[in-house]
Order: sequence, then structure tokens, then C-alpha cells
Amino acid sequence: METYSRSSGTFSWKIVAVYLCFSITLFNSGAFINVDRDPADSVFRIVFYNVENLFDIVNDPLKADDDFTPGGVRRWTFYRLRHKVNNICRALAAASEWQPPSIIGLCEVENRYVLEMLARNTGLNKFDYSIIHRNSADHRGIDVAVLFRPGEFTLLDSGFTAISFPFDTLNGTRDIVYLKGIGPPGDTLHLFVNHWPSRWGGQAETEIYRTYVASVLKSLTDSVFQTNPYANIIVMGDFNDEPHDPSLKQHLGAGFDYFSPESGKLYNLSHVNKMNREGSLKYQGEWFLFDQFIVSGSLLDGTARMQTCIRSVTVFSAGFLLVPDYTWFGYKPFRTYEGFRYTGGYSDHLPVVLDLFW
Repeated sequence: METYSRSSGTFSWKIVAVYLCFSITLFNSGAFINVDRDPADSVFRIVFYNVENLFDIVNDPLKADDDFTPGGVRRWTFYRLRHKVNNICRALAAASEWQPPSIIGLCEVENRYVLEMLARNTGLNKFDYSIIHRNSADHRGIDVAVLFRPGEFTLLDSGFTAISFPFDTLNGTRDIVYLKGIGPPGDTLHLFVNHWPSRWGGQAETEIYRTYVASVLKSLTDSVFQTNPYANIIVMGDFNDEPHDPSLKQHLGAGFDYFSPESGKLYNLSHVNKMNREGSLKYQGEWFLFDQFIVSGSLLDGTARMQTCIRSVTVFSAGFLLVPDYTWFGYKPFRTYEGFRYTGGYSDHLPVVLDLFW
């Protein structure tokens, strides 16, 4: 089932990807339209990464983080934290071909401290990333956050939408993080970064939580579209559902009709990865694609100066992020822990990458 093909080889993946992306022939309204762009076009790269349990080592009495302390069952020490942060930096750098991503979306980070550690005490420090984060209502204390390079993205606005369930007032989940800013060619981008409720307890039993968050996110994107139907929207995150699941396809309205995109609508570019049998995490021998990018039609139909296409989203699966799967065969993500055994890896998820061109 391992169909990952992207690696950190000696040739330039970017040149190949851009050529494939913009040399494809699109079928639209009964006519063939050739869309050609120079492979040397400028690239604005966004990486999303669920970094799996990036905790500090201090016990927060208000959160269920006891396992990730020096005295906890995982014996989480500063050395292990520092090693994990350096691993995350390496994964982000490799996913962006050893160039700093313009924007980095992250989830499963505990607090501002670990974000500062990643941005200031690793190889990312020379790029002066700004941090967008606040503590959410998640019972374990894991949050969603964004790093961005001020020289490539001029922040105009940011905000956080807290999620509270009217049918379950005792449980909260991660915020939806919003950024509005101007990219290099002068286009305004609206970004929504997500980490939806997990399937813990059963997919069907927990679906109501994800569909509720989908409805909240749809109200946010609809609000942007009401102000400007041609708005450039990018939705990213770990949705704990796949592109074809009702939460994303029906309740959020992220469709797959890439060949006739319309401004004011959302399109799930990661559906192409799923059709290619790619995944971002593995559970009981099966690859799932929970980590996704969704964009508005204006980024596909030529309305905006900044553009993307169906081949511009990839699951980054370099060999150093994988280990042999002796139980289910093939390979699986190289995690920090296997059960309670420390292995010093990266995450149970693989990074996903979106390229925009102009």
C-alpha cells in the first residue's frame, strides 16, 4: 500500500511538480484548455504538520499532561523534548526542500513555550518566524498554531474561534485559527487552520463532533465569501476524517470538481492524494488521509494572481520519516514513542505540503 513517491533526492522535485502541474490539460465546458506556466515561477509554500504530542516537561494541573513529564509514565525529559523539536525542524525543512516554508500550520502543540523553542532554538531561528497561538479548551492541552515569515506574508488580521458543543457542554476541543494577510504578489489570503475531534471511541460515535466543527468552519468561510466572493481561502488541518467523509464533503462543502472551479466555493485538493492511495497516517495496517488542504475556486480558476492546481498538494514521505511496519507490513511513520517505549522519532503523521505559484 506504500505508494509514496516524493523524497529528498538529488533532483529538484519543485521543477518536476510545477511542470506537471501547469502542463496538464484541463477539460472545461466541453473544451480542452492548456494551462502552461514557466517552471521557474515563484513558489509560496505552506506546510501543515501534526507533530504528535509536542509537550513541555512541566505538569499543568489544569490539563491531562501528566504522562509527558519527567516523572510520568513516558519519562518525558528536556533532552527528549529538545530532540523532538530538532526532528520537527528537520522534517519541515526537508518537506520544503531545505528552504523555509512561508507558512507552517501545526497541531498537537502544548503551548507557546514549545513553539518558541521550535522557532528560536532550531535551524528555523534565522528566518524570524512570527507565532500565532493561544491555549484552547482541549482537555489534554494540545493546540493549533501557525508560524509565518513576515517577509513573505504581511499579517492583516488573526483570530481564534473556540468550539463548544451544544450537545456536550463538558467537552471542548481545539480552536480554529484564522489568519488574513498579503502574499508576495499582492494577493490577500485567508487561512483557517484546524484540528478536529478524533475518532477515539469509534468513527460513527464521534462523527457528530466533526460535523459540528465543519458547520462552524463553513459559517466562517461563508462570512468571508459574503464580503468577497472571489476571496482566496486556504483551509488546512488534521480533520480526523478523509476527503470523501460527510463532514468535509457535505457539511463543509469541499468538492472535487477541479475542472470547472467557481469562485465562492471550496475544493479539496487532497482528494487527489487519496485517489492515488496516499495517506498521512497509518492505523492497523491502513493508510488514512486526515491531513489535508482545501482551497477556494479563485485559486484554481485564474481569478487570483496567486494560483495552485490539483498536483500542488503532496504528502511528504521521505525515508527518514518512516520505519518498517513489522506487524502490518510495509512502512509506517516513525513516531517518538511506540506505545510507552521511547524511539526518538518524529510523529505518527506525515507533513502535507501546498504550493502556490505566480
